[in-house]
Amino acid sequence: MSTEEREGHGYDELRDEGWGRLLAAARRRLERTGGALDGDIGLTRPSEAERRTVIGITGRYRPETAKRLAVPLSDLDGYLYGRYGTGLLQTLGRLHGPLRDRPAERAEEEARRDDALKSAHSSRLAGQGWFAAWLERIAADGTLTRLVRRGDAPLLDAAVRVLERLTGDGDRSAGSPKRVPGVLPLPVLAEWATGDTKALVPGAPLEQLVLRALAQRTGGGSEVPPDRAGRRALWESSGAIADDLASQVLVLNIGARGDTVVCDWLRDAAGFGIPFRLTLHQLATDPVVPAARTIFVCENPAVLRAAAGELRSASRVAALVCTEGVPSAACHKLLGDAVRAGARLHWRADFDWAGLRITANAMARHGARPWRMTAADYTAALGKGGSTPLAGPPAASPWDPGLALAMEASGSTVMEERLLPALLSDLTRA
Repeated sequence: MSTEEREGHGYDELRDEGWGRLLAAARRRLERTGGALDGDIGLTRPSEAERRTVIGITGRYRPETAKRLAVPLSDLDGYLYGRYGTGLLQTLGRLHGPLRDRPAERAEEEARRDDALKSAHSSRLAGQGWFAAWLERIAADGTLTRLVRRGDAPLLDAAVRVLERLTGDGDRSAGSPKRVPGVLPLPVLAEWATGDTKALVPGAPLEQLVLRALAQRTGGGSEVPPDRAGRRALWESSGAIADDLASQVLVLNIGARGDTVVCDWLRDAAGFGIPFRLTLHQLATDPVVPAARTIFVCENPAVLRAAAGELRSASRVAALVCTEGVPSAACHKLLGDAVRAGARLHWRADFDWAGLRITANAMARHGARPWRMTAADYTAALGKGGSTPLAGPPAASPWDPGLALAMEASGSTVMEERLLPALLSDLTRA
């Protein structure tokens, strides 16, 4: 029988029950090894049809009790060539399409990974520890590999461009998005970095990449907050705004200079001792310059609520701003404008590692002075009640190095509510 006649005969036999698993195993093996016909493949718990097929291929009897049947790839190749005029590789290609050369694919994939990392390491951020740690993590946990396999490797370059812009080291060319002080909307940032205004929406691959880097930068590891408020706070910690209406700051007794509607609201709220919330949208739309020359800043709303109660009975309570955790973009804008107008900030936070980072950042960013944030304050408050263990990576307290050492030694947090009598005394005296 000629080759043409044998090919015309078709491969009907190979579609029978005895051949399915055998040919699938052969295909997997050949794809893993780049088509090498050495070694063998095996079938566990073979059916009767598979046992007879293996006997026919190898010419050797196999008992019905055999638990595993091995077939040398060279025997299978020779059998198919003798019967159909096509060897194993060509037969598999005709039955189910060309085989993949996985070693070559892996080499190409590795090359694309290396190219992506090399490009990222050329960034101006490459010398910073958090940036290197971020790249190391996404390379080690498979994130970068998944991007490469999906054809999304360019997203890493886009993420680096976004990070450079957010950390103040990015493009200052005509095409770079201009930032209103304290405001850089995410759609504007996304369009600049990728041409797609929705590239940084929640859940988008680029958003995940950037937020992991920002979490690394803020000292919280690479875990992205699962809740919307946490993600918004992470964006705002770098000056990007997901929603300028959702970004708010809680204030008490903050009068304002100016004749805008918002300034009128603030003066009325201060006059009646009512806590008031300002949105970033309001602060960006109409200039708000606090009238107070001294502003105290706390972390927890309970402190501001207690101060509002004092304001109803005391003749005077100092201006107070509450960050409610990590300061929002609205908070930074209000206080930044106040400092530029000559105000002095007295800042405090909880005695935990996040509180130390918040306070240190306020000192660097706004020239704030620590408010009851010394080792002595911590030690005195520590003995007045129970505490939860400190969590997360340690932080420094450059204004009082002994504070961080005392916290590390005790391993305990102290929430600022425990200092409430002293804080209220400071506010009423000021």
